[in-house]
Amino acid sequence: MHIYTQTQVTEFCLEGRFLDFVIKDGYKLKALLLWTSEGECYVKLAKHLRSTFDLRLPKGTWLQVVGTKQYDAKKDKLTLKAERVMAAREEMSKQPALKNQNQPKPAKTQTILVCQKSDCMKRGGKAMCHALESELRNNGLEDNVIIKGTGCMKNCKAGPNLVMPDKTRYSKIQAAQVSALIDKHFGAEIQEQSENIAVPRFAKV
Repeated sequence: MHIYTQTQVTEFCLEGRFLDFVIKDGYKLKALLLWTSEGECYVKLAKHLRSTFDLRLPKGTWLQVVGTKQYDAKKDKLTLKAERVMAAREEMSKQPALKNQNQPKPAKTQTILVCQKSDCMKRGGKAMCHALESELRNNGLEDNVIIKGTGCMKNCKAGPNLVMPDKTRYSKIQAAQVSALIDKHFGAEIQEQSENIAVPRFAKV
């Protein structure tokens, strides 16, 4: 027996161009902004999706989103919640061409895992994340190294916690220590970047 209420939940599937991420409190990924045939669309992300995104996703990427939509008749409000996000077919058909647009090759991409739970953030995790982003950018590594948020690493009292690409774990890492950490793990890449300094990194042809 179906019970009618003021709130109706149904499934949806839409495609659109990625516009931007919606970040709360400086580090919490909450939602996506998409441009669809009906205009700009705000789509909340289910919790299991929030730590899976590469935050360097190029704007304009075609995405297909599947999830649930909830309409609150009392508030006259429609909420979309994504359960699955994938490259749309149109985008997948363009992938060979993207290789000629200086896109980083997945095989060379390295990932730094950072705990995003509140205990780690309260112990300096937010500042550490900003320092990581800054150091990677300053050393020309932002195209080769991804910072990926994770769930609890089971070492809350020793936060902030992170895991480098070679699986080395670190605890109690503060923003002031990030520079030395990056140099320790990416010294070879940084040296290679400095040897190619004759070609301006940000020059556009």
